[in-house]
Amino acid sequence: MCTFIVAWQVFPDAPVVVAANRDEALDRPAHPPGVYAENPRIVAPWDEEAGGTWIGYNDHGVVAAVTNRWIDADLAAERSRGLLVADVLERESAEEAARFIERSTDRYEYDGFNLVVLDENAALLLEWDGRLRVENLDPGVHVVVNVGADDRYEIPAARPEVGERQAENARRAIEKLQPEPGERAEAWHERAATALRDHDYGFCVHGDVTEESSADQPEANASGRGFGTRSSSLIRTESDGKFTYRFADGPPCRSEYEPVDVQV
Repeated sequence: MCTFIVAWQVFPDAPVVVAANRDEALDRPAHPPGVYAENPRIVAPWDEEAGGTWIGYNDHGVVAAVTNRWIDADLAAERSRGLLVADVLERESAEEAARFIERSTDRYEYDGFNLVVLDENAALLLEWDGRLRVENLDPGVHVVVNVGADDRYEIPAARPEVGERQAENARRAIEKLQPEPGERAEAWHERAATALRDHDYGFCVHGDVTEESSADQPEANASGRGFGTRSSSLIRTESDGKFTYRFADGPPCRSEYEPVDVQV
């Protein structure tokens, strides 16, 4: 996943509101959202190749999502980042999850990642590029992309133009997605979904771009054919503390968001 948008403690009716696109190889098998695990119950899609996930939530009210982090270092990638997200979703709180990630990155060298963990009381951004940085996010709107988050971007030397463009797109999205007076969580969520499918932001990437159209989608051109936005997720808490999850099984510019039903 390469884009994660969150509104945390912005709306009284929904303290956690997230919208995310997953970018991945088009031929990598994946399972749509369902019950990933029990005790605690984890609702998430999952990668059928490595077995992990890139986004999900659990019965304790914890939400987690990961993006790749573009870095110049060549890390060992001893363990899948998706398995780390799955481990995180076994925790009872965002704070406990952050402590677990600190222990796990002491034990394994992962490939670069930006990992966001949220519950109603805490929101944390954990950035890994061979060393771990942990930041407490303030209430508000945040946009996480491959080069960083919230105007703290690190552009890799290997991708200078695409990295700068991605950072600028994230800045524009944050400005555009500031809550409007009296706006409720559901309406804001739809605006976030619109940003995820808007090619002007570069968040919706297509691996089937032609040479003529690639200038409008530099991220796809840089990644090469066979890579693009595979799915999109909209998750938010409701007034009863439970979650609403809608999932687009494909790029959101082409695929409709459908409710995820995990009722027994």
